[in-house]
Amino acid sequence: MNATLDVAIVGYGTAGQALAVLLTRDGHRVQVFEQAARPGPVGAGFLLQPSGLQALWQMDLLPQVLAHGARVHRLYGETPCGRAVMDMRYAGLDRRLYGVGMQRGALFSVLDAAWQPQGALQADCRITGIDDGLRRVRDQQGRWHGPFDLVIATDGAASALRAQVRGTRLDRPYPWGALWCLLPADDWAFADELRQRYVAARKMIGLLPVGTRPGDATPRLSFFWSLPRDGFPAWEQAGLEPWLDEVAQLWPEARARLQGIVEHGQLARASYRDAVMDRWYRGRLVLAGDAAHSMSPQLGQGVNMAVLDAIALRDALRTGANIDGALAQYQAARQAHVRLYQFWSRWLTPVFQSDRDWVARARDLLFKPMGRMPGGRGHMLRVLSGTQQGVFGQMRLAEAFVEALHGGD
Repeated sequence: MNATLDVAIVGYGTAGQALAVLLTRDGHRVQVFEQAARPGPVGAGFLLQPSGLQALWQMDLLPQVLAHGARVHRLYGETPCGRAVMDMRYAGLDRRLYGVGMQRGALFSVLDAAWQPQGALQADCRITGIDDGLRRVRDQQGRWHGPFDLVIATDGAASALRAQVRGTRLDRPYPWGALWCLLPADDWAFADELRQRYVAARKMIGLLPVGTRPGDATPRLSFFWSLPRDGFPAWEQAGLEPWLDEVAQLWPEARARLQGIVEHGQLARASYRDAVMDRWYRGRLVLAGDAAHSMSPQLGQGVNMAVLDAIALRDALRTGANIDGALAQYQAARQAHVRLYQFWSRWLTPVFQSDRDWVARARDLLFKPMGRMPGGRGHMLRVLSGTQQGVFGQMRLAEAFVEALHGGD
């Protein structure tokens, strides 16, 4: 298509930001609607995989990401007694590869600077509906905006517009959530590793190096603690000290990082949804990011999937004969990649977050040996890196990208 489109993007999270950057660069007229009065990052930190890093490289943003992120070469999980459950190294795929732990505030700033929205971003504007023609959107005050040639819903796991696509196969909350916070890294011994500790599947603690962010040069760790969603009130009512004592018993080094935590409000609460769509678009409405495929964070693919969606939709709009053809092309390209991750995420979640002790015992016995089986380790590493495409295929990483990543280490 050679046409310049009027595009509405609903939501200014990672997917919305990336699409705003890419579509504006391609000459489209972009308006973004964001419900927050002061748009900013939500959440503590995440792990960018080679798949997502390649997408950011395609956006010419890899140097900025590497300047703030922390290189992660190993993912290691163990029981409190020191028994290894998981030990994965990116070098098993290619010695030049690694992940990048990053603060959400850092990526938000990088993408925001790349777009420089000015008047094209309408903050404090929550979109609650869309008209029958799927070309105008309505905000919380009843005002209509549009018409647009394309409306892209990137409004997250609890999307207000997802149901309008009429392709929902599954949409439900996960029973488990997490507590999150950012902590100074100081002299943390595992500066290039994601470290996790498990007590059966009932408790999981993790510490991920996430580097710095603009305006704050202090290297930080992202701390998380797994917790059932209905357990948040009891956790708060019990007070911090019993919980901190429990952390100290399970992982003394992690407890030492929490010295500055003195009130519940310093820990953010996260919850998750599982949403599976048979179709990602209808008419001129299309989904991207968590609105299209929210899933458990077990595989840590949320941010990676968001930027991959943005690249795929940009490319489809460039090469499609018309909007309908472009959206069909986008859906086909991304569903082939996403479906495997939704499947594994759904089935792995009870292995790490559940009350099923027998599942955890089987995990502790079998997870690491399975990674040594012929073909098993390669498959697990490709799933980890975000490069597994379907059951047997894999996403190609461009040699120029791999060299750029290696050169940035």
